Amino acid sequence: MEGSGGTSMEPRASPATGRASSDDAVSSERGQFTLYKFQQPIGQETYEIGRTNDGFTARVNFQFTDRGEVVPLTATFRGALDLTPSSLEVEGKTCRQAEIHRAVEVGTHSARLRDRETWTEVPRPHRFFTVSGYAPITLQMLLVRYWASHGAPEELPTLPAGGVCIVHRGQDSLPLLGKSEALDRYSIEGLIWGRENLWFDAAGHLVAAVTIDAEFDHFEAVRSGYEEGLGQFIALAAADGMASLAELSQRLSVRRPDVLAFVNGTLIDGTGAPALPDSAVVVRGDRILAVGPRSAVPIPPEAKIVDAHGKSILPGLWDMHAHFQQVEWGPIYLAAGVTTVRDCANELEFITSVRDAVAQGRGVGPRILAAGVVDGTGPLAVGIARVDTPEQAEEWVGRYYDAGFQQMKLYSSMKLEPLRAVAEAAHRRGMTVTGHVAEGISTREAVEAGQDQINHVWFIASLMLPPFPAGGPRADRMRALANLDLDSPLARDALTFLKAHQTVVDPTLALLELSTVSTAKLPASFEPGADKVPRELSGRLESLGPPTPETELRERVFQRCVAIVGALHRAGVPVVAGTDQAVPGHSLHREIELYVQAGMTPMEAIQAATIVPARVMQLDPDVGTLEAGKRADILLVNGNPLERIRDIRNVEQVFTGGRLYACSELWRVVGFQP
Repeated sequence: MEGSGGTSMEPRASPATGRASSDDAVSSERGQFTLYKFQQPIGQETYEIGRTNDGFTARVNFQFTDRGEVVPLTATFRGALDLTPSSLEVEGKTCRQAEIHRAVEVGTHSARLRDRETWTEVPRPHRFFTVSGYAPITLQMLLVRYWASHGAPEELPTLPAGGVCIVHRGQDSLPLLGKSEALDRYSIEGLIWGRENLWFDAAGHLVAAVTIDAEFDHFEAVRSGYEEGLGQFIALAAADGMASLAELSQRLSVRRPDVLAFVNGTLIDGTGAPALPDSAVVVRGDRILAVGPRSAVPIPPEAKIVDAHGKSILPGLWDMHAHFQQVEWGPIYLAAGVTTVRDCANELEFITSVRDAVAQGRGVGPRILAAGVVDGTGPLAVGIARVDTPEQAEEWVGRYYDAGFQQMKLYSSMKLEPLRAVAEAAHRRGMTVTGHVAEGISTREAVEAGQDQINHVWFIASLMLPPFPAGGPRADRMRALANLDLDSPLARDALTFLKAHQTVVDPTLALLELSTVSTAKLPASFEPGADKVPRELSGRLESLGPPTPETELRERVFQRCVAIVGALHRAGVPVVAGTDQAVPGHSLHREIELYVQAGMTPMEAIQAATIVPARVMQLDPDVGTLEAGKRADILLVNGNPLERIRDIRNVEQVFTGGRLYACSELWRVVGFQP
């Protein structure tokens, strides 16, 4: 494959008609796309466009099955023959957790917008299009056709909200359907958080889209007949992502001092020692030169001084359950004070490219450690790395090891013997094993088979409850969890078992808490970061229904899970902070706050996001605390989180890799409010 590259904002021939503009840009057509998640085919989208007397109607059916759950969506778009929208209806789900019930009715001077049952009215823009998020893919095809046939404006307003920036990124020649075909590549910003890529053929048909779904997961759509090109489209999108990462880096004003000194602040070094007021931390390059009382630490005359008066100096934070699915996560993690992440499942080629770009100074982001995902064959399977035999275990573990991964991640369709084979192959190479507890396997069996770490606290809860019949009602399990007695013999035995095996747990409480929201419990009531996200992310956080018996049950389950984390910590089971994304950046702070709610001291909660994960990943001699000789991952926080744990949110500056960043600038560069 070859890409001509280049970026142009000039009007090009319309993908719909081959002309720069048209008053009749519509013909009847129908088509079908295969939908993929992590390169695994999971569903289809079909569309039919029909002419009417004064316009056209496009009807779309979009549906996929993700980890056993059906995600259906339908859309009806009506417009004039020049593609100007007159109405749009979208009903269904955009991911397992997010519903959408929206409509747009366009009048001469205004437009009526419906979200669920609520109608509002807004002025009608001069040029605009109606679209709502990444799905369905057909609406993106019509969007680009409209844009191209209406002068290719630099920015195009969209209804019901927001706007998009569409850029022609060049042509790619791909060997498809037995011949080399030139496809026009476009990028769109404004439909998802970040950038997505689309390819059109010479006739104006959308051939492929590489994007992110409403769960932040890699998502692809390929027109029927072009499926063999999936890997090529993903590779081209990854290269475009690396270009975007470089662009983000260039937009930041970063200080790179040879010698830097943080002075006059309160030192919280992460070792567990009491806070030290009026301290100094001196850095040369990317290493800590000296740490201690200001009066005892000599400051080199060439040092650049950062006055930390009234602030705290802390080690960089870790997010031990990251999914770095797009380059915009890099600035977000740093803005939140996260200098190291463990990526817990990704597309191998993408995450290695991002990891290496950051490590080599070609992009902005935290240090990335990686866990390579594998799954067994089954209805809940994820991705394309299937392990059903010892030979497949050896193959995939070896492939991830050769790519520089530190861990293996197990998913929900693994069988016990393949799990054991993965653990043996990983341990032989010095890797550890984390992940879910698969269906049909108990938590005890998974740990005894070699699983070193467990993602999500609810898998720990299952160890504390009597076994449930396979396929039993989920509500019964939730009610049992909501009523879990942590003093029961089963619960006490579970804690003893986990402590004896030193099983590491990343609870992801902040993610679980988001399942409790309703119109009576808004996300911002416990997570202030929910009000600071870009518009493209706010829809998922604002699409709330009224409280129901199920949301009340989820609240009780959540509170029990908080209590379980406290019990794990008191029993000496290692707990490490991880988010599984949730509200980007902010949810790590919420995770730390919830650990204090669970019974940890503020220092212990901070250590769960600093030195404890460093020990777990066997990097504690080099990182995790602020000590002379260690890597300089340093935060400057306004306030004192040992006195008020919520002050952990007030990260003002972050130093890592020899670079000093202003956090407010990092938030803004990817569309967040500081």
